[in-house]
Amino acid sequence: MLSGFRDFIMRGNIVDLAIAVATGAAFTALVGAFSTAFINPLIKLATGGGAVGGKFVINGVEFDYGLFITALITFLITMLVLYVVVVTPYNRFRERLAKPAAPVVVEPTAQEKLLAEIRDELRRRP
Repeated sequence: MLSGFRDFIMRGNIVDLAIAVATGAAFTALVGAFSTAFINPLIKLATGGGAVGGKFVINGVEFDYGLFITALITFLITMLVLYVVVVTPYNRFRERLAKPAAPVVVEPTAQEKLLAEIRDELRRRP
């Protein structure tokens, strides 16, 4: 029963679901705070201050590209943290638990068998 439960937990889809929940819940606040505290001021510095990253207006429609840049950087930081903290250790763990594949035995060809018989016959002669 315990081995069946372990197999259920170790399936890829369960781990993928756990990673998705961690992405949405645990790292959102942390990376959001990092973006607000560090990324937004850096974007303001790079684009001349004002609103985060700046905005431009075309025909009365305002485009806030700084908001997109901040969201993109936040997403990339979140994915990097998940990869380093969750995916890499999990893959190493699965490699350790993986059973080594049985070595493949290659059957000799007919020509190799014939040559082996000739060799063996030559060895038997004085």
